[in-house]
Amino acid sequence: MSSVQLPPGLLVSAPASGTGKTTVALGLLRALRDEGLSVQPFKSGPDYIDPAFHEAAAGRRSFNLDSWAMDESLFATIAAEAAGADIVVAEGSMGLFDGVAGRGAFGFGSSAETARQAGWSVLLVVDVGGQAQSSAATALGFRTYDPQLPFAGVILNRVASPRHERLARLGMDRVGIPVLGALPRRGDLQLPERHLGLIQAVEHPDLERAISDYAAFLREHVNLEALREIASSTGLPTPGALPSPPAQRIALARDAAFSFAYPHLLEGWRRAGAEVLPFSPLADEAPDVTADLVWLPGGYPELHAGRLAASMRFMDGLRRHAATARPIHGECGGYMVLGKTLVDKDGSRHRMAGLLGLVTSYEQRKFHLGYRRAILVAGMPGFEAGWALRGHEFHYSTILEQPDAPLAEVFDADGKAVPETGSVRDHVSGTFFHLIAGEA
Repeated sequence: MSSVQLPPGLLVSAPASGTGKTTVALGLLRALRDEGLSVQPFKSGPDYIDPAFHEAAAGRRSFNLDSWAMDESLFATIAAEAAGADIVVAEGSMGLFDGVAGRGAFGFGSSAETARQAGWSVLLVVDVGGQAQSSAATALGFRTYDPQLPFAGVILNRVASPRHERLARLGMDRVGIPVLGALPRRGDLQLPERHLGLIQAVEHPDLERAISDYAAFLREHVNLEALREIASSTGLPTPGALPSPPAQRIALARDAAFSFAYPHLLEGWRRAGAEVLPFSPLADEAPDVTADLVWLPGGYPELHAGRLAASMRFMDGLRRHAATARPIHGECGGYMVLGKTLVDKDGSRHRMAGLLGLVTSYEQRKFHLGYRRAILVAGMPGFEAGWALRGHEFHYSTILEQPDAPLAEVFDADGKAVPETGSVRDHVSGTFFHLIAGEA
């Protein structure tokens, strides 16, 4: 099989979430870009928010890579978006080896698998707060856990003092782990968060200044030249095409309430010649009347429920589109808005589009997280009944009523059925999972 060589890359990971890898990744993207390099960002795993921050830092669109949800061909096709870049900086998710318990058709979905598949050198961000030499034992365990992993070294984070740094470095030196940087504790470099993690890039009050500060911080405390030298990659199968569009003219909801769409899907639609027609429900804009399909991505409609309920041009536009028997599809937040009622965190009930009978509540919060495999029992835009789809679900809303016909049989990564089956009524459909790929 022929292959293509990827640009050399680094995958920024950590032993666990909350250790500072996003700050490091954003700082590296901008610092390397400031040196005149073309830097391609990626996100390992099913994340809807980080890629927009990456794009702001690097000036190139960031894409998700996912060894559980993507087969080898799609993985290679998306990784090939790095063509023409000088270097890749990918950000991991959760801990380096965290993934699903059982291997699916493709992989476990860990950041380590992404690094191994692409050959990118792993840069482990280690929080040394509350420890010193002991941090080396953690790093040593990560380096030896998978001997096939291209492990490059560590960046020490939250260093309290020069003495603290010296002791932590002594531990790393003892086990032969390169220290490529040491970041002092800085409480002012935290990105603001909300219930799904970071706030969205478009909501940050001063994103450009924040990213510039991260880059300056990294330049001061990390050996960028050493990082460039240790970056590595491997050959991947010759790329194919990105996923094809579900229609020719697609009205896409796009604003602070509807922004969780995977970049590789939108890019595939555009490259295949589809016209993507963005509109803002929060600005009370109706979907384009000439659209073949209306697509409502996920996002934060529960934070804007009252405003959406009052957006009559938007709601009437949805209903007029549905009356023409042209399809509408919603994912997660978009699915909730297609339903009858959305209950906000205060218990107030807001009337939604009513194109499905779904009633959801953010007052009765329950965490829903994980990969999903769906077998369609009815068709949806782009896929006929019988197709197997792979996606990811991440929300806190609870279903109170789901009276319509199920769209799919939906299972978690362990093969256990979940009650969030999605819904279909006439030409309107919705799911709580975000589509990543169809199974070939």
